[in-house]
Amino acid sequence: MSLTIILIILTALISLQAFNNPNIQGQLIFHPVTIRETGQWYRFLSHGLIHANLTHLLINMFVLWQFGSVIESVFLSVFGDLNGRLLFLFLYFSAIIVASIGSYFKHRYNSAYAAVGASGATSGLVFSYILFDPWQWFVFPPLPAIVLGVAYLIYSSYMEKRGTDNIGHNAHFWGAIYGVSFTTIAIGIVRPDLIERFVALLLQGPTSPF
Repeated sequence: MSLTIILIILTALISLQAFNNPNIQGQLIFHPVTIRETGQWYRFLSHGLIHANLTHLLINMFVLWQFGSVIESVFLSVFGDLNGRLLFLFLYFSAIIVASIGSYFKHRYNSAYAAVGASGATSGLVFSYILFDPWQWFVFPPLPAIVLGVAYLIYSSYMEKRGTDNIGHNAHFWGAIYGVSFTTIAIGIVRPDLIERFVALLLQGPTSPF
């Protein structure tokens, strides 16, 4: 069984339990004020295992399945079985943590703020994928991956500044940046020739979607 499937099963089981048990939700949720006051730093990671509702869970798990399986396969190919699996897990879990750092400093005195979900990690996987196939066309919306990715970053930055909803746009933004950065550095150390391939693919420009 792939690590991607294991992560989906683990996250789904914990999220479903938390839907029916507010105590689990309260213990795992990302709440900067509680972290600052009690030192419960594990919340930087644990909130990625729970979700706000079933729709939120299904969207994140679909993205994890779609892009995580690709990145896991690539990492196994580039780094080998053991190192590939370890680096894939490290990317996933560290993206959850890194994506939340900005929100922590922004909201550490705001008791009304809390966040849940693996969006930081899934954003990281999506943008890691874009490195390998930047001009791949998405079905919806019908745009090349890199164009959609840039639009997503602009949208996340804009919505975070507006602050008119309860979605962690900041985590989406920094998760995406971290996914690209981590993948570029890790692969650049082991296979620097692939960095040249990334650049060459980028310079090729878009292909026809048909």
